[in-house]
Amino acid sequence: MVCARTPTRSFAAVPNIRWLLAAITACHRWIYVNTGGWVGRFLGLKKRALLLWHIGRKSGNEYSVPLLYIEDGERFIVAGSNAGDSRDPQWWKNLQAHPETRVWVGHRKYAVCARHATEAESERLWPILQGHYRFFEAYRERAGREIPIVLLEPSDPQDLP
Repeated sequence: MVCARTPTRSFAAVPNIRWLLAAITACHRWIYVNTGGWVGRFLGLKKRALLLWHIGRKSGNEYSVPLLYIEDGERFIVAGSNAGDSRDPQWWKNLQAHPETRVWVGHRKYAVCARHATEAESERLWPILQGHYRFFEAYRERAGREIPIVLLEPSDPQDLP
């Protein structure tokens, strides 16, 4: 008797876990907001998260999303990795339409202006981001696109209420 061989699954294929990422994001956001930013900022020794607000470019609704970041002087640097998805994240598309926004870092809130890093800035910042978040390189390979590096620059030196 000859058995039909079932095709083996490639390890390069990644299952669609967008629903899981959405659930984790919602829980993280809830914890961040309901603890006043005291819980949810640190995700390990080098891993830190901020809460970014953005206005929907089509809906005009306000959204927030927790993002991994690094600091570069007074700026906060985030990457639009979208967990290795082939599409840019919605928050980045929204920031391109409405760059003036705010972030919540720990228990402090800041008014910021978002902009895409220049090529020179990206070349300098990508290795630093990858040093903090080693999985970013795998995300870049899987995404098959250039992952935007976004600079969140303070637009008002004073904290928001």
